[in-house]
Amino acid sequence: MTALSALTTIGYRLLQAVPTLIGIVIVTFVLTRALPGDPAVYFAGAAADEESISQIRKSMGLDKPMLEQFFIYVKNLMVGDLGTAVSTGRPVTEELARRLPASIELTLFGLIFALAVSIPLGVLAASRPNSMVDHACRMIMTAGVSLPTFFTGLFLIYVFYYLLGIAPPPLGRLDIIALPPPDVTGFYTIDAIIVGDFEALRASLEQLLLPAITLGLFVLAPIARMTRAAMLQVLSSDFIRTARANGLPRHQVMFAYAFRNAMLPVITTLGMVFSFMLGSNILVEKVFAWPGIGSFAVEALIASDYAAVQGFVLAMAVLYVMLNLTIDLLYTVIDPRVKLEG
Repeated sequence: MTALSALTTIGYRLLQAVPTLIGIVIVTFVLTRALPGDPAVYFAGAAADEESISQIRKSMGLDKPMLEQFFIYVKNLMVGDLGTAVSTGRPVTEELARRLPASIELTLFGLIFALAVSIPLGVLAASRPNSMVDHACRMIMTAGVSLPTFFTGLFLIYVFYYLLGIAPPPLGRLDIIALPPPDVTGFYTIDAIIVGDFEALRASLEQLLLPAITLGLFVLAPIARMTRAAMLQVLSSDFIRTARANGLPRHQVMFAYAFRNAMLPVITTLGMVFSFMLGSNILVEKVFAWPGIGSFAVEALIASDYAAVQGFVLAMAVLYVMLNLTIDLLYTVIDPRVKLEG
């Protein structure tokens, strides 16, 4: 595929996502107005009288008909204005830009941990089906997905921080005595590497370890199961039997032929798992006081903060569209026989 055709296909895929994003904007706007509570009451405080609440509601534009509010929201959205978060008093765009890198960094490290454990487990289980190794791997997978993330996080904190004292306190992205690196990308680990601040890199990695393991353990099972199933299917193929009959070494058959051909369904699973992790790491962020987008969404829901909730859902939708596009592109890199179709 030429570069021009690839760009054309990418543009076409993005255009296909536009109706979905429009639908998400409409549904999110309607559902947020159905939330219990009043953001004007939250903003005014418990001691405010009805007149003060009415003035605040008018200043926030909540006194207008819902249809008029929607058109105002869309008009502002077209120029990149997502409104102001009632819970923080800052623009929603600024809050998302500040918090999203924290959530993505945590999700990526959790996914890296899950891959480092689940793919070898899946390959090992597929290479010895119905053996003791296979049964042990499946027990580990089941245990990982059965434990709630908040329980796993609290258990790890209790063991490694409270009992052993080898983990830092669960107080966000950095210990209180550490200074964050200069803001370049918003990812503390990458920013620390860019500026050469290895003390900040060490501190950020220490803070990432327990929440990343907590998040990774929960999604370990689906990746390992898909790896095992894909490997079993490929290992029973004719070309694998031919490779073995020709006397090729076992490791070459397993990794150069079988594993490479089993990667496509695994990558599909990774896309779904990453989207799930990014949208459901709220409990992990709360347990470890992680200042990510999940914590922001919870605070917005408690305050019935329309603009913040709408901005959160829209940001997640855009990320999901971009993730699916990235996975489609990875298909063509791993297997050239797979073509992007417009």
